[in-house]
Amino acid sequence: MDPMMDEKQPRLWLRTDPFTIGALQVAPHPKLSLHYLKKVGTYAKSKGKVGFPRLTYSVWRHIACNKLNISDDEAQLYYDGFELLSPSPSDERKKRQVLSSGGDADGSQSRLLSVDTLQFLLYLFIQQVHKISLRSSLVAGQEWPLRPRSPELDGRAASPSSASPSKGLDESTYMAFMLSHLTDVLTLLAESDAFSSSATDLYLSKEAVTALSLFIEGAVDKDRNVQSLINIARLQQAHARSGFSKITQAFSFRLFEDWIRANLVPSPFGMAACVMSGQRLNWPTTGGDADTGKRGKVASNASRAPKSHKLIFISQVCKQTLAKSSNTLTSSRIRVHRCHSSYIYLLSPMKSVNIDKCRHSTIVLGPVETTVHMHSCEHVTLICVAGRVSVSSSSFCTLHLLTPLRPLILGGNDTIVLAPYHTHYPQLGDHMTSVGLTAIPNQWDKPFIVGPDHQVDQPVFSLLPPHGFNMFAVPFEMEGTTKEIPGGLPHEYADALSAKQSEIRKFWGMARDSGLDKDQRRQFQELVENKFQIWLNENGLARQLVDLASGSLPKSSVSGSDSQ
Repeated sequence: MDPMMDEKQPRLWLRTDPFTIGALQVAPHPKLSLHYLKKVGTYAKSKGKVGFPRLTYSVWRHIACNKLNISDDEAQLYYDGFELLSPSPSDERKKRQVLSSGGDADGSQSRLLSVDTLQFLLYLFIQQVHKISLRSSLVAGQEWPLRPRSPELDGRAASPSSASPSKGLDESTYMAFMLSHLTDVLTLLAESDAFSSSATDLYLSKEAVTALSLFIEGAVDKDRNVQSLINIARLQQAHARSGFSKITQAFSFRLFEDWIRANLVPSPFGMAACVMSGQRLNWPTTGGDADTGKRGKVASNASRAPKSHKLIFISQVCKQTLAKSSNTLTSSRIRVHRCHSSYIYLLSPMKSVNIDKCRHSTIVLGPVETTVHMHSCEHVTLICVAGRVSVSSSSFCTLHLLTPLRPLILGGNDTIVLAPYHTHYPQLGDHMTSVGLTAIPNQWDKPFIVGPDHQVDQPVFSLLPPHGFNMFAVPFEMEGTTKEIPGGLPHEYADALSAKQSEIRKFWGMARDSGLDKDQRRQFQELVENKFQIWLNENGLARQLVDLASGSLPKSSVSGSDSQ
């Protein structure tokens, strides 16, 4: 084959947002299968303009509750999850947040909410990505059930040029799922060819392939210009292979499926590619291993990826304080991986954040437009403003949240504590506005439990009692106008905080009026300082004060003035 022609062959890859942001990391509802989703599509089309091409929430709720036996809360859960994937102006997103959180008592406004019907069906179908087949695991003789892998992907993995760089990165799982279920995915979108002599002849409309563009994108010029699937499939040089007909303005089912399979490759802008070939960022840290020259690993693809595909991978930050606010961080997708005994401040507006396998750490995030997901963490304190927060397979974690959607408590958790958001930094208000998040509503205390783990007599989560509540100070100087917690504190927590402050004033008043002489005052001060130092050590706070006092974190790290 002519090398120049080969360069112009399209390369297609999966967009990871639908899987990392949209797919819940829990076994899907049994009715979200191809059989039932085809019926949902047929029913939606029969409802006219309120069902197709855009599906209103009222019609979806009726289908979910009365046809699929899905609870009202779960129907809302899926609908909200899909909307997080949809790029919307900030003002539109704020309006949706208020309606989704119950700010529409009579339901008149929520009936106006709608989503693309075909894309929503695809979104419901990919919930199957986290389905585990007990039967196939038993037949294969596996000790523990595993997600099935695609034979095609296994065959590709044998090639050194396409081997997955890390089994800990889920992109290979997503690609395996798509290859194994591609026929079902296309069948969900396909229509019968009315002019064919065979009832089994199917075609895909332009609208169907446009819907599929939510999950697949690509390029034809060495990844320089990322294009949607529909645009690539309609290119003149792709017509013969993609099955596009200018006459019918539709695609042959068989040819289109073969074309997808032949050109689907790992994403050049995925997390795996970022880890292998991304730019190493020298973000300054203090304390612990940083003083011995052993810093955590921070990699980004921002130097070569489009702005909409920015990724940052933060790994193995151990016994250190890392603080950053920068243009690189802004609008990026972040993965914090295997960090322990550290304090991490990421004070910029971000697209999404995944926190995996971290221990004994405090993580403070700027506003996150879509989702923050915590998985397999222990003794982690998370402080964040986010579109949605979910946690799975984690234990002894405390989450201080400001979120318009109910936090998701997924499977495998133990001793999760939910608490109100309790900090601020000068640019917080501007950052929240930039990603379309508001202080009201805040549903931090109304979690949605997905799965059987939570029992009334053995709960997996609790709300932080007001007497155990304290404020958190972001210890960095930044320019900005935010001087208080957005939306304030819940009354019971504000009252508990006032009571503590009153006790402190009372204590110092007693000390002032005690009649102690100069030596006694000095001894009393030493006693208080010693007790305070013991408290700092017992709560693991002394090391952070030492790190911050070292002064090795430059002001540019958190001022947002540097490009990295």
